[in-house]
Amino acid sequence: MMTEKETAAEKIISGRRAKYQKKETTALKDAMANPSPAKSMGDPGITPLSPSHTQQNDTDQVPSGPSFVVVVAIDFGTTSSGYAYAFTKEPECIHTMRRWEGGDPGVSNQKTPTTILLTPDRKFHSFGYAARDFYHDLDPSESKHWLYLEKFKMKLHTTANLSIDTDLHAANGKRVKALDIFAYALAFFKEQALKELSDQTGGEFDNNDVRWVITVPAIWKMPAKQFMREAAYKSALVSRENPEQLIIALEPEAASIYCRKLRLHQMVDLGTQTTQNGFSPTENVGSGMTQGDRYVVVDCGGGTVDLTVHQIRLPEGHLKELYKASGGPYGSLGIDYEFEKLLCKIFGQDFIDQFKIKRPAAWVDLMIAFESRKRAAAPDRTNPLNINLPFSFIDYYKKFRGHSVEHALRKSK
Repeated sequence: MMTEKETAAEKIISGRRAKYQKKETTALKDAMANPSPAKSMGDPGITPLSPSHTQQNDTDQVPSGPSFVVVVAIDFGTTSSGYAYAFTKEPECIHTMRRWEGGDPGVSNQKTPTTILLTPDRKFHSFGYAARDFYHDLDPSESKHWLYLEKFKMKLHTTANLSIDTDLHAANGKRVKALDIFAYALAFFKEQALKELSDQTGGEFDNNDVRWVITVPAIWKMPAKQFMREAAYKSALVSRENPEQLIIALEPEAASIYCRKLRLHQMVDLGTQTTQNGFSPTENVGSGMTQGDRYVVVDCGGGTVDLTVHQIRLPEGHLKELYKASGGPYGSLGIDYEFEKLLCKIFGQDFIDQFKIKRPAAWVDLMIAFESRKRAAAPDRTNPLNINLPFSFIDYYKKFRGHSVEHALRKSK
């Protein structure tokens, strides 16, 4: 979590970005036409964590900016999203968002699914569990007119020519502007966070008092990062006139700052057998990481896996990036795709495509069931994991093929 008052974190994320802030707020199409500003610093396309890629002097002063009462960081994930916040007077006291109603058996609901529902006339209806549950309860004849989207974040990474005109496909196959969807999602989190802050402080909270942070994967190219900023402007999270109110932070950098603050007993050393709870009784438990410590941050998410290698540099507490961020679209979403490919192999691609369109809510149900079982999987598990097919799947397959699901399963071996 990054705050205005927290000097070390601000030096890492905010102060060192002042020189290319203007470049980051250039129009999205310009960002596509021009290379990342980090390229000119000898960096392979990601924003530098510290001045290690530049000729800047480590004694540079952090520029003073507007003061904020609170910092709210949005974790916009591929499969689930959430936010946390801290008041600048108490930067170490980090609050995670209120727990959401709804949820699935066997799945933690500290965050909410990254799912969004638009009405048939393309107006925002709901986000997260509320969107999913409402969509599920719609009659099939009605649900085909609603626009339901999930796991759409990866589109920003996989689209070669990303622009403000890039489209997403809803569950019913209809197209919708990606920028609108991301803006709706950010507007939702803005409303939720401000409501929670108002409840916390006992009065209406002013958005101008909030510094917003949106985290993005380190492997994202500049157009994808700029797209998030454009969505933030469209959602009125921040204005173009006040771009410094929003920080686009790299996910592993935020994780790295958090790791720095962990005490030794909160880390597990897999390299030694003599430690207990991650530390030796003879060590100084009160201290965290020290000068010269090097570590790898491995961020395994729903869409991507990011790896970064950092080193702590004292006395300032800067984090030096020892190697460029690497990774790729290797998140757990790939397992969902493999499951879908298996269903296509058993029941036929033509059936699965039609089932998604004709019974979209049932398809969502099936993937929810799969998600729950997926999380129960483990390397040492020997017994099989069973996934129940929804009745509408069994029923529609018989009408579509003229024979039963059991017949297809026997045939597939």
